[in-house]
Amino acid sequence: MDKRDRAELFRERLSDALQSRAMNRSDLARGAGLDRSTVSQLLSEDAPRLPNGQALAAIAAALSVSSDWLLGLSTHRGAAAEILDQAVQVAEAERHPVDEHLLAWYRDAVGVKIRHVPANLPDVLKTDAVLAFEYAGETLRTPDQAITGTRDQQALLHRAESDMEIALSREALEGFARGEGLWTGLPADIRRQQLEAMGETLDKLYPSLRLHLFGASDRFSAPFTVFGQKWAALYLGQRYLAFSNTRHVQLFASHFDDLVRQATVRSHEAGQYALDLSTGI
Repeated sequence: MDKRDRAELFRERLSDALQSRAMNRSDLARGAGLDRSTVSQLLSEDAPRLPNGQALAAIAAALSVSSDWLLGLSTHRGAAAEILDQAVQVAEAERHPVDEHLLAWYRDAVGVKIRHVPANLPDVLKTDAVLAFEYAGETLRTPDQAITGTRDQQALLHRAESDMEIALSREALEGFARGEGLWTGLPADIRRQQLEAMGETLDKLYPSLRLHLFGASDRFSAPFTVFGQKWAALYLGQRYLAFSNTRHVQLFASHFDDLVRQATVRSHEAGQYALDLSTGI
């Protein structure tokens, strides 16, 4: 776009912003601290012109729009702070990704692909006994609440239109089998039953549910979930950062796809891999 075309686009968007806010040229001149003649020149159809940087910033602030939008550099009309507030939201969490926020996002995403990187084992594949152990002594959430939330999430997986991919480090699953870290003290029989149930569920629901195991030494990922092209939620512990900007969502999806490409255990092998781990306990 050459300078004249950009000046014409600026004039059009400036005029549109004035109409949207029911402001006239005098109002804009006062709000931006400019001469009325300057505003008139910027709105002239005969010889459109671009403002200098200081005037552009003042006009954008007076109209509560983005200067990039005025110049045709962005499709986001709002001011920068408003764009950020709309694109990135903070949601309170219940310590763990099985809560009402996440469940609501799952319901909204029924019929589209969900990509999920869990904090440890995938919640939708956990047995009641494992959840009871994980939440024993938890002050923010009882085991019964965790179990109920997980069952609601699992029910969505059995819907015909369900399509969910999970990426988990192979080391996390192997560490569970050995009873390490978070799972220290979890009885061997419960770990064995968990892996058997996981293997059976993965085989039963494949390909609508697919688990990919990547090597933690090759790739790292924080826990997050991508809901189609609409939302991406990054889990921080007590809060989520929820992204709705298309570019941000695509970045999360691209990162997930990279984990899948680097998987050492493919989705069609994951069920049997879990079953094999169970026999070694």
